[in-house]
Amino acid sequence: MQIDTLLHTEHQLDQLAGQFEHWRQSRSHLHDRIPDSLWEQAVALTATLSPSRVAKHLRLRVSDLKAQITKRQGATAAQRPPHASASPSFVEVPQQPVQPQGLGGLEVEVHRPDGARLRIRSPEASLPLATIIHSFLEAR
Repeated sequence: MQIDTLLHTEHQLDQLAGQFEHWRQSRSHLHDRIPDSLWEQAVALTATLSPSRVAKHLRLRVSDLKAQITKRQGATAAQRPPHASASPSFVEVPQQPVQPQGLGGLEVEVHRPDGARLRIRSPEASLPLATIIHSFLEAR
């Protein structure tokens, strides 16, 4: 799937290079601006290919292409409503249902003579308690 997308993009890049060449041959003045439609297509290709790859193939300066990318990203952001943002400021996370204590749950608290304390609370009663407590008591 990704290879097909890359091949399709390379094909689009080749076609766009032909359009740029046709524009270069048919422009009336040497210093005419590149049409917006060509810039838009070039910028769109940078979503899949690197700007340097696109610029080199289209015979553009990378800095000019990057400026067009920035310009078009700014225009896209300006078209968004002011209340829409790229990332929400608050996301509510649904709370997990609380299991009542004593229904298959487990709570253990162990104290060592040096004052260290281990407290285990788990909804699962199948923890390897002997191993955990032994490791805790032996560690000093």
